[in-house]
Amino acid sequence: MLKKTFDDEMLERIIEASLIYMCACPAQVAKELLDMRQLYTYQQNCLSNNPLNTKVHELIAETVSDNHERMEATLDSILTLENWDRATLEMPEGLRRLRDKLIEES
Repeated sequence: MLKKTFDDEMLERIIEASLIYMCACPAQVAKELLDMRQLYTYQQNCLSNNPLNTKVHELIAETVSDNHERMEATLDSILTLENWDRATLEMPEGLRRLRDKLIEES
């Protein structure tokens, strides 16, 4: 089972806020986490439905699990570094002002 710091809904909120405020990095990491969860689930289904290549599916699932844990820690660090509101998962005002400034300069 994957250890999850952020549930899927939280990741979707991060993606949405990042795209609205034109800050792609947190969204990219959140998207990769969702994709890893799909891959992990797929491998778990293969293990239970098709034990033919058990070692292959176990290896993929284990690798995904390890990488998922590291990416969640990375996302956690990004949100801390950027001062995201952890209760609402909204981007901080400073990044929103930076976005507005960049739009004005375009």
